[in-house]
Amino acid sequence: MGRDHYYNKAKQEGYRTRSAYKLKQLDEETGLFGPGNTVVDLGAAPGGWLQVAAEEVSDHGTVVGVDLQRIRDIDADNVETIRGDMTDEETKESLRERIGAEGADVVISDMAPNMTGEYSLDHARSIHLARQAFEVALNLLPAGGDFAVKVFDGQDLAEFRADVEEEFQYVRSIRPDASRDESSEQYLVGKHRITAPVAAGDELDVVIDDVGSEGDGIAKVDGYTLFVSETETGDEVHVRVTDIKPNFGFAEVIDQ
Repeated sequence: MGRDHYYNKAKQEGYRTRSAYKLKQLDEETGLFGPGNTVVDLGAAPGGWLQVAAEEVSDHGTVVGVDLQRIRDIDADNVETIRGDMTDEETKESLRERIGAEGADVVISDMAPNMTGEYSLDHARSIHLARQAFEVALNLLPAGGDFAVKVFDGQDLAEFRADVEEEFQYVRSIRPDASRDESSEQYLVGKHRITAPVAAGDELDVVIDDVGSEGDGIAKVDGYTLFVSETETGDEVHVRVTDIKPNFGFAEVIDQ
């Protein structure tokens, strides 16, 4: 199941790169894409990941690829490309215009550094590229959005993963079958972006505005919904946040 298998499979099935199967496997394992999604592919040339994403989001979706290199036109009406550096303001603005005010549902990156053969240097450069992709993802993903990025294993990976975990409900590390045996690459997949103004463990004073269908009180914090057990409408309480989801969280009343 090495290079020849996926290389030949890509040729037979019309994909530009064997790495298309890495993205297929990431999607199978984590459910990255859905019909109608807006997807941003960073470092998209030559376009293998664009092809896969375009198939998965269907005609109702949109896929935008960004790369410094020119990307040959892809035979899909739902794919657009931007030639530019994703760290430049001009490129960022063009990207925002393409995807619209609601942002992206998924940001993916298969970027890798030019390999030097010096492992520690190649690793450090891969983490640098991954952090650039992460910054773009944080700018484009609303609550609930997903992120997938290639990294090389090494000393800086744990810190980077911890940073990603702070922004998503959960993070998985996946090594697709299509990765070459000798490669140290893996993919971090962050699921369900959290944009809450509070974090688990925070304590704050809230006013219960309403009661939900399950009987829990509902408080709003900068537009974010907190469900507070054993409270009634009009209660003013001091709470501790116990769990955070992308669009709502849970809290318990504590004595001041």
